[in-house]
Amino acid sequence: MTGTMTYVGLDVHARSTQACALDPLSGELRRRGFGPGIDAVLAWLQGLPQPLRACYEAGPTGFALYRAAQAAGIAVEVVAPSKTPRAAGDRVKTDRKDAELLCRLLLAGQLTAIAVPSPTFEAARDLTRAREQVRVDLCRARHRVSKLLLRYGRVYAEKSTWTQKHRRWLAGQRFESVNTELAYLDALAAVDGLLARRVALDERLSRLALEPEWAATVARLRCFRGLDTLSALVLCLEVGEFARFRRAIQLPAWLGLTPSRNQSGESDVSGPITKTGSRYARRILVEAAWHYGRPPRVGVTLGRRQQGQPDHVLQIAWRCQHRLHRLHRRLHERRKPPNVVTVALARELACFLWAAAVAA
Repeated sequence: MTGTMTYVGLDVHARSTQACALDPLSGELRRRGFGPGIDAVLAWLQGLPQPLRACYEAGPTGFALYRAAQAAGIAVEVVAPSKTPRAAGDRVKTDRKDAELLCRLLLAGQLTAIAVPSPTFEAARDLTRAREQVRVDLCRARHRVSKLLLRYGRVYAEKSTWTQKHRRWLAGQRFESVNTELAYLDALAAVDGLLARRVALDERLSRLALEPEWAATVARLRCFRGLDTLSALVLCLEVGEFARFRRAIQLPAWLGLTPSRNQSGESDVSGPITKTGSRYARRILVEAAWHYGRPPRVGVTLGRRQQGQPDHVLQIAWRCQHRLHRLHRRLHERRKPPNVVTVALARELACFLWAAAVAA
């Protein structure tokens, strides 16, 4: 079959696409450049000798080309750019060379295809990421307000900020200069607007978590300490199908929670975590891991979240509390830095989440 298959590499950008097709039997290379849009690319692919395998790297152009090709019956894969082998000594990089490189690596079987989400799944993921963007923008807007006040010597006396009492204090601040007053009110209005957007997104996401496609997985993840509806939904959407990982350790490796390693000869050095995969999901797991420093316990709130869930899932969550608390205590006794301890707990937590999600 290899001798009759046509292999195509596509270097896709917003306003251009470079394509390279290779016939392994004759060694002939066909190149073609396209402008914006995907219709001309699909027409060219359909005109090539069949059967055909094509690929392009995941990036900001998304999965529109993949889905259009699937609808047209063309086998197109989306590959992980971080795992594309590239020669260290190659100092010339062009779109034409990238397309040819993808074509030859596809023929050699050296590319790693990614799991392309369904349109519904991707739309839900867009909503959770929009909420994360609002959180980041809100943090920055609050900093702008506090730093403006600090420049004029206005410091809130209480420890807890951004409470209702703090908000009343902010509303009472006045400035002599009209321009400063307007700048302050504009910064404060930005905070209020982002808060309203966050509330609206949270309400929509709470209803999204009840949809049948991921409601069961979200309910299982909520059985764990440190995870509620929003964080469980984020993990569900960022990871995708938990069952695509054959072993538990593969999930934290995909999330970038495993240590990097540099081994050569007798030298074997472990470094910081790899930080690959979804940064959003990794942050959620690290935040949840902070809760496991406390002794194992099922409180009122966690008990409500666990109601109606299978016994074997509850047993996994209970074992998780005991194992992570023991690990926390052991690493703390060894005087490990708190952040190192928390990341180690997050790595273990990811394994338990995988076990609960895929349990029959």
